[in-house]
Amino acid sequence: MVREAKALLKDREAEEAGSSFPSSRHGNLSAASSDDRLKDILQSVRSSKSPAVVYYGASWCRVCCQILPTFCKFSNEFKNLKFIYADIDECPDTTQNVRYTPTFHFYRGGERVDEMLGAGEERLHDRLWLHS
Repeated sequence: MVREAKALLKDREAEEAGSSFPSSRHGNLSAASSDDRLKDILQSVRSSKSPAVVYYGASWCRVCCQILPTFCKFSNEFKNLKFIYADIDECPDTTQNVRYTPTFHFYRGGERVDEMLGAGEERLHDRLWLHS
């Protein structure tokens, strides 16, 4: 399931680069594969004022790999939230202040309003519900 989630994120990234991706799946899910891409996404979140959640993880982090499929699943459930995944190894400059993986940052009105360290499907669901 972790491989499927990572494949979905890669597919979404490819779509944003111009490749095809089914619009019915994870339309509100983005992945940042570079510092420049993450900076662009964060600027978009700040300027759009739409609620968003940014998930900072790492491919070598066991807990991150376990929660990634759930994060993707929740992107279908909470359609009014923007979901962004950023791998700290692919975005080292932008994520240098992230000290724990997984970390979730919640944005509302262009401002970061909450942070969740660690994972847990129920905890994440409750926090997403709170910020949706």
